[in-house]
Amino acid sequence: MSFSSVSQLREELNKTAGVKTLLKFFDEGSFCETDALLKSEGDFAEAVTGYGTVMGVPVYAFAQNSDVASGAMSKAQAKKIARLYDLAKMTGAPVVGFYDSVGGRLAQKNDLLAAYGEILGRASEISGVVPQLSVVLGTCLGTSALIATSADFIIMEKDAELSIDVTGECASACHNAKHGIANIVADSKDEAIDKARDLITFFPSNNLDVAPSDDALAPQEDASCTVCSIADADSLCFVNDEFADCVKTAFGRVNGEVVAFVSTNGDEIDCKGGQKISKFMRFCDAFSIPVVTVVNSKGFKTLKSAAKVTSAYAEATTAKIAVVEGEAVGALYIALAGEASGADVRFAIDGAVISPVNPKALAFIMNEDAMNVPVAQQDKAAEDFAKRELSAINAAQCGYVDDVVDSSALRVKVLQALEMLSSKRVETLPKKHTTI
Repeated sequence: MSFSSVSQLREELNKTAGVKTLLKFFDEGSFCETDALLKSEGDFAEAVTGYGTVMGVPVYAFAQNSDVASGAMSKAQAKKIARLYDLAKMTGAPVVGFYDSVGGRLAQKNDLLAAYGEILGRASEISGVVPQLSVVLGTCLGTSALIATSADFIIMEKDAELSIDVTGECASACHNAKHGIANIVADSKDEAIDKARDLITFFPSNNLDVAPSDDALAPQEDASCTVCSIADADSLCFVNDEFADCVKTAFGRVNGEVVAFVSTNGDEIDCKGGQKISKFMRFCDAFSIPVVTVVNSKGFKTLKSAAKVTSAYAEATTAKIAVVEGEAVGALYIALAGEASGADVRFAIDGAVISPVNPKALAFIMNEDAMNVPVAQQDKAAEDFAKRELSAINAAQCGYVDDVVDSSALRVKVLQALEMLSSKRVETLPKKHTTI
């Protein structure tokens, strides 16, 4: 392609799908393109790269040009994206990738493998250093899918495809969401871009920075859950909502400051739930995002889920606040709110039960006479035993929680604790990472 002037060339560049995507993503007037004139086999490169701001936060981003060789990966595209990662590493800013491609330019043969490897290497290098977000707007199969899933979070448009299998089997957004791969599913491309803008504002620019503050808001009226009663109104952004129903994970704000929430709902934590909790906690710890854990569960279904969650919490040095509501039984209490969890502050809502084993089983062991009643009355007898012997007040008197609070006062208590923990610093033993 040849042009008579730079202005004519730029006018044509601005018509490409990648530029249009990035202009929607970045704040108006903030987008600056990098390697804008780089060619690939005589045409524009198959991706657009650049930087700008999102809600005032500096961000690097790239978007594949589905209308230029169908966005196929090439040496030129890899060179542009790799340079973007290098800039992000030097300056400490998040990277967002928008994927829409048929695959790669197979005619480039082994050069194509090197191109994929170049990007994967850089993405792995800055993992845990700067946040990474992938937004799948169309087709993303094969090695491109591997690059996309190396990000911390993945947003998919509902009709997009993401799979390591180039045949596209099990590639739908619905399938990926149910298996915990896609963290958020959007109804349209524009909504996917908007959700990327929202999510990126909860992250610090890098692992040495703090997440951006926002205007403090009042708590949500008529809150439907404990997390909603703590967070600022309309501030919650749930992730992996279609994966592992036994637990909810979300980012939100408390008095304008970013906070992560983990909330169990009374069910036992299965393998999927353990995976969901541990991955979320490791991300929050990498970027020092404080975590509030609402504990209400009878325990873990499997030893594997217990080990994963216990390790993730024990290793995390970010600020951790535990709130026990309902029941916290055995290993579940130990992992999420006990000494092993490393929780800095532990609250219990009045009426909560903390027990080393199932409360009914403990009642049979410790209060055999009272449980010697007709079967229909045993649940009531066990409940009375739990209220008397396993109450939150008893736990507080033994030092297993710091305070017992009414649910109406919980937000204030959590806010005070977050303010005190904002300067938390912890020295850890020298090591690369745990092996659990």
